[in-house]
Amino acid sequence: MGLFDKLKRGLAKTKQVLQTDVRDLFKAGDILDEPKLLQFESRLLKTDMGVEAAGAIVADLREHHGGRTVVLNEIWDTVKRQLQAQLCWDAETGWDASDPLSPLESAEAGPTVILVAGVNGAGKTTSIAKLANLLQGAGKTVVLAAGDTFRAAAVEQLTMWSERLGCEIVKQASGADPASVAHIGCERALETNSDYLIVDTAGRLQTQKNLMDELAKVHRVISKKIPGAPHESLLVLDATTGQNGVSQARNFSEVSQCTGIILAKLDGTAKGGVVVPIRQQMGIPVKYVGVGEQIDDLEPFDPDNFVDALIAD
Repeated sequence: MGLFDKLKRGLAKTKQVLQTDVRDLFKAGDILDEPKLLQFESRLLKTDMGVEAAGAIVADLREHHGGRTVVLNEIWDTVKRQLQAQLCWDAETGWDASDPLSPLESAEAGPTVILVAGVNGAGKTTSIAKLANLLQGAGKTVVLAAGDTFRAAAVEQLTMWSERLGCEIVKQASGADPASVAHIGCERALETNSDYLIVDTAGRLQTQKNLMDELAKVHRVISKKIPGAPHESLLVLDATTGQNGVSQARNFSEVSQCTGIILAKLDGTAKGGVVVPIRQQMGIPVKYVGVGEQIDDLEPFDPDNFVDALIAD
């Protein structure tokens, strides 16, 4: 299955919410009046794209098509254009959708260090495994560091994935200092001349101060061992929680000095429109989306492909 087909499959539930009954709402030959526009706005809001984005789309439709005879293809073209404009991010427009590593910053020399954060249950561990698989598929060597030491299950799950993928993992006993795990991971990545080190971090929601102190310590240890690292600090968000996940993760992103988002479980939700408020409210680019349950179901996020898959016939 190609990249675009996977994205279409992942967005199937969101697309269904958006387009179900819309073609009946916008019947060719009818006049696009205000009640129809308000009904369409309600449909947009059900995808969790937010009031601001939905309002902008409807305002665009009102300006260019309001009071006129419905031409369905022209209406969808307007929706697509508005969505693409709202999702556009300078860095994203320079990404090569055919190159799975293009969204990632890389070290000029030595291992590239990727720090991964996210609340428990967001799909963090699985997303790390998918990212490692993507890197290995591009011919890169990967070391994993199991820094979520306060959950034995998280270390066990990451260990299981490392065995399946055939990549090295460093870990310590449950309850160990996460910064210590990060330090050992850096040492091992340097010793083995690995291309990437992916460091897992604790996913529990504590007070912001405790979380900040812990992540700050991990940052310090990594940067001391590998200058310029971490090169990426990715936040995993669960797409199924919609805008609730955005508000829940805002503090996480601030403390982890987040450089990008991995939007997990996009295939399991009708709230795929949440990509828009993430872009608008958090000011952070979505770099990857999880579009299925298989290990290779992680795709670079491309705004044009995303909108095309959402609106495609």
